[in-house]
Amino acid sequence: MKRYLAKRPGRTSITVEDLHSKRVFRFESTQILPTASVAKVDILMALLLKERWAELPRSVRRDATIMIRYSDNKAADRLWERIGREGGLTSANRTFKLKRTTAVPGTCVDLYCWGITRTTTDDQVRLLRYLPKLKDGAVVRRLMRQVVQEQKWGVSAGACAGERVALKNGWLKHVANDLWAITSVGLIADRYAVAVLTEDNATSEAGIAKVEGLVKRALAGFRSCPE
Repeated sequence: MKRYLAKRPGRTSITVEDLHSKRVFRFESTQILPTASVAKVDILMALLLKERWAELPRSVRRDATIMIRYSDNKAADRLWERIGREGGLTSANRTFKLKRTTAVPGTCVDLYCWGITRTTTDDQVRLLRYLPKLKDGAVVRRLMRQVVQEQKWGVSAGACAGERVALKNGWLKHVANDLWAITSVGLIADRYAVAVLTEDNATSEAGIAKVEGLVKRALAGFRSCPE
């Protein structure tokens, strides 16, 4: 990882856990970095912690669907309100046993500040690990598997042919310095929980390439794909 990142500047963190064997790989996993749109998984899980999917109004189910599948920000804003903004997310995260995730109050550049929630890759893997305990966790996984094709980069780079991938990606250009936060979290084959957070990428393309390179290298340490 260090050799790979030597010519790829910016802060970088990755955690991978094999949910079957409990083996874990961590690289700089204590770094606290912005979530960008991977926070939308946390928002949906916070919603489903309080309300069952089947009992939600159709408009709310639609917001949840387009928030995950298309990364729709306006839908995320509406659900952010529904869960009680940063207070609701913080309360849910205590249940999810997240240790270093901090939601930010207020509004940021025409959007609520859920996108600059601060977190660690360890916390994001904890969140994924909680999904089987969530009564409607299967809904979250289903929506993450149905992310639109152009947003299926990131964690998917570590999958072998034929393996199902459930993921959510994030991308955020910082106004202050024009550098990008690129993030990706997800499940490979319902077995490998993967979280990558990066910041200070010169372009979104460079950040995506870095994330995918990290994921490929980390997963290669857990298993080999069939020829």
